[in-house]
Amino acid sequence: MIVYLVLLNAFSFVLMLLDKGFAIKHRRRIPESTLFLCCFLGGSVGILLGMAVAHHKIRKAKFYIGVPLILALQVVLWLILK
Repeated sequence: MIVYLVLLNAFSFVLMLLDKGFAIKHRRRIPESTLFLCCFLGGSVGILLGMAVAHHKIRKAKFYIGVPLILALQVVLWLILK
């Protein structure tokens, strides 16, 4: 499980950096649904780090509220199931 989470969060982080690069170059973007799917599957830390490092999606409420909320729910779920 740890390997899965590390790889997924690394992948999610890279997706955020790529999407920021695509946005700057006015290229085709990574759909927000894909970013949120990664988040729901356990990549919320990677998405948050990508938001912080690339300053990407930080003005969109569904990201600056939604991603931390998803992470909090995942932590609570982990604590319950632990």
